[in-house]
Amino acid sequence: MIKFSVVLLYLFSIFLISIVFKKYNKDSKEIVRKIIHIGIGPLIPIAQILEINQNLALIFTGIISLMVFINYKYKLFPTIEDVERKSYGTLFYCLSLFILIYLFWDKDPNALISGFFIMTFGDGLAGLIGKSFDSKSWIFFKQKKSLLGTMTMFLTSLLVVCSIGYAQQNSLNLNYFTIALFATLLEQFSVLGIDNFIVPISSALFFNFFITS
Repeated sequence: MIKFSVVLLYLFSIFLISIVFKKYNKDSKEIVRKIIHIGIGPLIPIAQILEINQNLALIFTGIISLMVFINYKYKLFPTIEDVERKSYGTLFYCLSLFILIYLFWDKDPNALISGFFIMTFGDGLAGLIGKSFDSKSWIFFKQKKSLLGTMTMFLTSLLVVCSIGYAQQNSLNLNYFTIALFATLLEQFSVLGIDNFIVPISSALFFNFFITS
């Protein structure tokens, strides 16, 4: 009970920060959503440190996924989905986390954290920086992408993989570059928020194959 209280307290603090930010920045809908997107990142290592078992983690994530699905229909918490475009990113976000927990919670937690961090920090920061600063841009599957945002995605992904991979292997190799590059390429496919599904799962699978195996 205490372990889940810690997790819930952390989640509550992230949502509270986003609500307060929105109150004073009513025109920054995308940033509010990214605060939640990025803020949830540390949740997995926190749960691992608390030694929450896989079944409980799956149940908790499943409940959150169901709540997000209901929110799409009834808009109970508009802050979560208050974006400037049609997107199912939050639902894909939760579903990808559920799958990652199922595949790697006990088998390869480093792959899980790597894939999840690439999504939360890499994709999250790419969206924030790409929209905040002007740079060369292009349209891919009706989604606007920028050079600065794409570079942010790659560098953040590379930093994540290098940090976690080095902690595991105590060495660096070109496979880290390969994983970061694949993640960056997949992030280009962001129509309807599908990148929140394909990026973390693919990144975790690549990490498991290239680094852990």
